[in-house]
Amino acid sequence: MAFQIVINLIIAFMWMFLSESYSVPSFIAGYLLGILLLFLLRRFIPDTFYFRRVVKIVSLIFLFIKELLSSNIEIVKLVYSPKPNFEPAIFELPTELKSNWEITLLANLISLTPGTLSVAVSRDNTKLFIHGMDIHDNNEAIDSIKNTFEKAIMEVTR
Repeated sequence: MAFQIVINLIIAFMWMFLSESYSVPSFIAGYLLGILLLFLLRRFIPDTFYFRRVVKIVSLIFLFIKELLSSNIEIVKLVYSPKPNFEPAIFELPTELKSNWEITLLANLISLTPGTLSVAVSRDNTKLFIHGMDIHDNNEAIDSIKNTFEKAIMEVTR
């Protein structure tokens, strides 16, 4: 991936120098041309096309923002209800993520979402222990996290 980014930057600078236009729009045009060239020549360049991973990273960011906003609304409803009825729970989330970086990213995304907190990671890195502010069904909470954050993280890193 880093190799492709370097090639893309070189193409962008070459475009600027060859067109004798040393401006940001010229650099952006060269960068876009580089993306197109790398896409067309992707079968000759090792590794997968890097821009796909960039798109997956952006989609992970938007997923986090969506989850952040929806959980904020749910927490505000719980806090400002006349008779709060919370069901806090700690549940075990089995994870398919392997590397420390992936597990750390998942734990941080969970902790940054209001109403949830990553408490611990098992010694063998296969389970996360999560505290939820209002958990009615453990399996529903597990499926929700696995289908959103864990799936998006695996798309980015693999």
